[in-house]
Order: sequence, then C-alpha cells, then structure tokens
Amino acid sequence: MSGTKTGGAARRRIGRTVGPRAGTVLICAAAVLALASVTAVAGEPIATFSIVGCDPATGELGVAVQSKFFAVGAVVPYARADVGAIASQAYGNTAFGPMGLDLLEEGLPVEEVMKALLVDDEDREQRQVGIVDANGNAYAYTGDECMDWAGHHVGENYTAQGNILVSRETVLAMARAFEETDGVLGERLMSAIEAGQAAGGDSRGMQSAAILIVKAGGGYGGYNDVYCDLRVDDAEDPIAELRRIFMMWKEEALILEGYRLLEAGESEAAIAVGRRAIEQYPDSAECYYHLACYLSRGGLKDEALEQIREATARDALLGPRARLDTDLEPLWRDPAFLSVTDE
Repeated sequence: MSGTKTGGAARRRIGRTVGPRAGTVLICAAAVLALASVTAVAGEPIATFSIVGCDPATGELGVAVQSKFFAVGAVVPYARADVGAIASQAYGNTAFGPMGLDLLEEGLPVEEVMKALLVDDEDREQRQVGIVDANGNAYAYTGDECMDWAGHHVGENYTAQGNILVSRETVLAMARAFEETDGVLGERLMSAIEAGQAAGGDSRGMQSAAILIVKAGGGYGGYNDVYCDLRVDDAEDPIAELRRIFMMWKEEALILEGYRLLEAGESEAAIAVGRRAIEQYPDSAECYYHLACYLSRGGLKDEALEQIREATARDALLGPRARLDTDLEPLWRDPAFLSVTDE
C-alpha cells in the first residue's frame, strides 16, 4: 500500500509504517507531563475499521467507524474544528484523541504528533491510530501486536485503518470509496464504511457505528463546532441504521444551511441549496416548505406560493404553520396563499 501525502510524509505499505515507531520529540513541558501521566490498561480490543478524513475546501474534519464493540462512537472518534481528527482503536487509548488534538493545535506535524503519543506508551504495539490535520496531511500507525488482519492505508486528505478484519480488502475498499465518492465529507465517510463492510469488515461481525464531523461554527445556531454527531450503539446492522439517520441529518443540514445563507444576505445561494434539498428529498414536505421561505425572503412571491402548494399537498399541517411564519409574511394577504393554507 502506498499513500501520497503532503509534508514529506514517508511512503508506507499496509500494516506497517516505514521509519521509527518511537523517538524523542520536542514538545512543550505540559504535554510531556500529560503523556507521562497516562497509564493505559489493555482491555477488550476494539475490533474496528474506521476512516479519518478532511475536506480542506469546506473546513470539515471527521471520522466514521464501525465495530463489533458496544458504543464505539464514545471511544474511537475525536475531532476539533480547524485542527484535525483522530481515530484511536485496537487496544485504544482514549487519551490519545484529546492529547493528539492539543499537539496538532500547537502546530506539530502529524508524524510528530504520532511519535509523541507513542514514545512512552508501553502498549504501543497493540495500538492503532489514524490522524488527519486541517490541511489534509494524514498519518497512521498499526502496532505489530494488533490482531490480524490489521493495517492501514493513507491517502490524500484521509487515512483508513482496521484490525481483526476479514482481510486487507476492507481497508482498500474504504480508501477507494472515499476517493471515488462525490459530495460532502459526510457522504464520503459514510460511503467508505459501507464499502468496508461490503468487503468483509470486522471478522467478528457488527454491533455499533458512528460518524463525527466538525467545522467552525457548524453546530446548531453556530454556537459550537459539532456539525454532525450520530451514533448507533447496538444494532444488528449498525451501518444501515447509521445511513438511515445520516440521511435524516443531511436533510436538516441542508435546510439549516439555507437559513445561514439567508442571514448572510445570500438569498440566491440559499434558494440554490433549497432546490438541491428537493432534488435529494423529492417527497419531503419540509424541503418544499423551507424553499418557499427562502423564495419569499428573496422577493420571489409567486414561486414561493408554488412551493407552499407542494408542501401543503404533502402535509396539510404545514398550512396553519405557514400563516404564522414571518418568513412568509409577504404572502399572508394573498388570496391564493390563504386558500392553500386553509385548515
């Protein structure tokens, strides 16, 4: 396996990393003390496959993961907006995520962050870690004592890794899907773990799955950076269930993006987002309703009325709601609007 990366990263083959796995790294004294204080006790291995990715164009960073392990989303994925994303698995050390992100935020390259995490770790040969920074630089590590099959693949803006897998094809399938899938980061991450499972996945089966994506101001109302945080803690087919709720999240994310653009004074862009939402969710009354709001606020009253007709035809309860929605106030006195929204 080889991966093309920026920052002079070494080429590597699946399951092994070229170069030293441990070494002396110059980091701040506080970080040294924090790393030295961690006592990692190996427990149940997190038989997992995951992908860590970045979209430099949008600033999105994230992790998608599946495992024969309860609530894997609470253990493996870590991400911080404008900083990076990390997956820590196999005999995962849950301190690696926060500490690694701190080191990335201090400006250390991904390779040096990995060295810093592993240098004093007595169980490093049982660890598996993937790191991507906000510029798309990626690096991964698979310890020699991780249970077969175990390995990783590093590519541009991502790293895919797994342990206790049916075969290496799981990791390679994730890499191909990430590279070949169009669209936003979330879609690429979801497609990757779906492809990984189709290629064999965890040799012990399935139990839980999760996707975590961050971007600056990406949370609801812009109050935090958590753009997408979905978890399936225990299910017969957790990836299928994660896909189902991801599609629900994606619809809501498009609607909220439309309002964000409106508030920024970009009504044409908001309307374009609304049309895209309808293309992807043609049966969703909510998508037609919110497009009507965008159009109304953009001064396109006639077209807004057409979309309200479509929305209420799918969900009559949206009529009374429309009569109270100030985004639709320009239509309130229109006889056609009153007729369409009549209870």
